[in-house]
Amino acid sequence: MSRIIRESVMIGRRELTIETGRMAKQAGGSALVQCGESVVLVTVCGGGRREGIDFFPLSCDYVEKTYAAGRIPGSFFRREGRLGEKETLTSRLIDRPCRPLFPEGFKNEVQITATVLSFDQENDTDVLAISGASVALMLSPLPWHGPIAGVRIGRINGRWIANPSLSEREHSDTNIIMVVSEKAIVMVEGETEGLSEAEFLDAMDFGTAAVKELLALQRRLAAAVGKPKNPFESPKLDAQVLGRVRQQFGGRIRETIQIREKLARYAALDLLKKEVLATLLVDFPERGAEIGACYSEIKSETMRGMVTRERKRIDGRRLDEVRPITCEVGVLPRVHGSALFTRGETQALVTLTVGTAGSDQRIEELTGMRSKKFLLHYNFPPFSVGEVKPLRSPGRREIGHGMLAERALSSVMPTARADYPYVLRVVSEILESNGSSSMATVCGGTLAAMDAGLDIRAPVAGIAMGLIKEGDDVAVLSDILGDEDHLGDMDFKVCGTAEQITAIQMDVKIEGISRELMASALEQARRGRVHILERMAAAIAESRRDMSPYAPRIVAIKINPDKIRDVIGAGGKVIRGIVAKTGANVNVDDDGTVTVASDNQEALNEALAIVRGLVRVPVAGEVYLGTVRKILEFGAFVELFPGTDGLLHISELSEGHVDSVTDVVREGEEVLVKVLAVDRMGKVRLSRKAALADA
Repeated sequence: MSRIIRESVMIGRRELTIETGRMAKQAGGSALVQCGESVVLVTVCGGGRREGIDFFPLSCDYVEKTYAAGRIPGSFFRREGRLGEKETLTSRLIDRPCRPLFPEGFKNEVQITATVLSFDQENDTDVLAISGASVALMLSPLPWHGPIAGVRIGRINGRWIANPSLSEREHSDTNIIMVVSEKAIVMVEGETEGLSEAEFLDAMDFGTAAVKELLALQRRLAAAVGKPKNPFESPKLDAQVLGRVRQQFGGRIRETIQIREKLARYAALDLLKKEVLATLLVDFPERGAEIGACYSEIKSETMRGMVTRERKRIDGRRLDEVRPITCEVGVLPRVHGSALFTRGETQALVTLTVGTAGSDQRIEELTGMRSKKFLLHYNFPPFSVGEVKPLRSPGRREIGHGMLAERALSSVMPTARADYPYVLRVVSEILESNGSSSMATVCGGTLAAMDAGLDIRAPVAGIAMGLIKEGDDVAVLSDILGDEDHLGDMDFKVCGTAEQITAIQMDVKIEGISRELMASALEQARRGRVHILERMAAAIAESRRDMSPYAPRIVAIKINPDKIRDVIGAGGKVIRGIVAKTGANVNVDDDGTVTVASDNQEALNEALAIVRGLVRVPVAGEVYLGTVRKILEFGAFVELFPGTDGLLHISELSEGHVDSVTDVVREGEEVLVKVLAVDRMGKVRLSRKAALADA
């Protein structure tokens, strides 16, 4: 019988409870994490070693069950399907801090599953899943160098808050998730409406202090009920083989990795590797995999040593130097805004499309249905890196990179204003990639928005920073290449205006990064960001005065909510008729706001005239030019404007006696009439003779 343990700690002002031993007892490790009435079950299972692979097969899945919020899925099948955007992003948030803490060379299959069982509409479950994964790994027999703890940082009126509720987040100018180990910060991701570098460091200090008790609790749980860890020793390379590769090919490896062009460097390194294998297999037969591993080790060792000891990078740049940048705007003739941003061998073609209210994205989540008016989609086709692969729907990497860029730009876009009537979509097509394509997306997104004539708060740029640490030798790199990312110890992306940070993402492959090192990287990133913004300003210094002639124009008018039914009509007949007649898009909100959108000014004006006519109210004493619609013995019904008729009694047709209505007016004839009165029921009495007398 498993021993059930349930302990709690305070994270900020909220109690977080961890339970183990009651649920999912056959998993390698399991933890039930609760805050308020939000509950997440996190399990870890380990499998056998997969032979013939050169990567660690870790899979992380965060799944939201709609029953957790008392909802039935809105899909056709009425059950959960593929992971949604938040589930995908949270799965990445679990993977990124957990993966580096497994021992080097560990190739066993590992699966982490976080399932949301209850959601109270206030306490978010993503940070609970991160901490739950750490607890489950600590309790499992898997070799893992934890614990870690996740915490969300918010700020309201200048005051930092740990794990703010959803209602508190509506008033917060910061939304950062950070993951902390017992030694340092291991991951950061989030967005802000604007933080200085010093304020960001204060947030990191606050978050680190907030989870100390949670880290200590995990240690106590592991000591009390944790399973004995499976022994694992990272494989060591044969010193003799390693020495031969270094002796015979070390110099050529050094020369080859300094080839500046990416594809030429890769091709030369592949040829050299084949030569190394052919040469050493003579003396070390059937040890090709080990020879290849030694070759990769010498390549990594050489590159890292050049950077840390000689302060020399692969492409010859200084540590803080940004690659050459070129910016073009208006590159596509019919799109609403476009830009081509090139930095070294990374290139992004970014477009911005202006849409109307009906183009917003509706997303079903545990909190209910929400609407997005600013969308950013990132595409990474195989040709961008010279590869041949089938095109598929966006993977986790594309979704994650796109969300980082979206966070960087969202606070400066006009969609941040509640009254902005348009929907905006940015699409980034990565045409070439050699590091920091997500940051190229941020820069290109700013340029495309300015080209489209949007009133953005300030231009935003992004830069990817790297870190290489060898003993006491440390190098912080600006604008890292793909190889520097792969062989380095940190990927630190910083986005913002010239003065403030708007989004940030940090992943660390070593045990953590100190506050001092982070401060140095932030300052170097700020200088690089300002440099990039200057290059962008040379292409377009401010947004164009007018939007593209191909972009839709939107006009919003307010009507009496009681008149909404007149605009929509029975079953939507009237509003569909307006759309069919004019081609304009018409949308009516419950508060009486009517938005009319079209890229054709004449169609826009026509639709507006029809809507205004439908909601016009006749005013007693006013004179109108109406149309006779129906004639009866006692008078005629005159249409003052679409949807509004009035009775013109025979006695009000003319001075003196009138024998027959048709003696004065006929159907279809325009007639000048004056409104005598409008009763409580809306019935209108008209007079032709009064109108003529006034005239």
